[in-house]
Amino acid sequence: MQAPYIEPMGGYPPYTGFTEFAIALGVILSAIVSLLGTSSRKRMVAIGEARLQDLSEMTGIFDPKQLFAVFGPPDMGRIWRNVTLHDVRQARAPAGWLMSSDLVDYACVLAALAGMAFNYPFIPLLLLGALGVQAAGWIVSARVPK
Repeated sequence: MQAPYIEPMGGYPPYTGFTEFAIALGVILSAIVSLLGTSSRKRMVAIGEARLQDLSEMTGIFDPKQLFAVFGPPDMGRIWRNVTLHDVRQARAPAGWLMSSDLVDYACVLAALAGMAFNYPFIPLLLLGALGVQAAGWIVSARVPK
């Protein structure tokens, strides 16, 4: 006699389970919030109103002295008016990719959508990888100077 098949927890077709769906939803929401913050910071740089927090989060450089060495000193209002998005991209460190890269966030959204649409053995690993990247971005962003 064969043991009966037990549906995975949740069992919402085409999702394999509640846990994977919850992780995918969390990754998508986290990536959307990150994309909104990145868009705001890019706008501030583009209009010439970049502050220490903006440059620090976009480049991943947390030490203000290193930011001064890369971008020069700010003006009297503590604003870098001469910095462009190209300058920020050239100075980006790995932490900057985690915190404010559109490509990384879009890849996480794509991984989460694939996790909700397909049921393959490697999908949970893909979801956990996307969750890890998003969590690492939020943890690293706690180090941004205020």
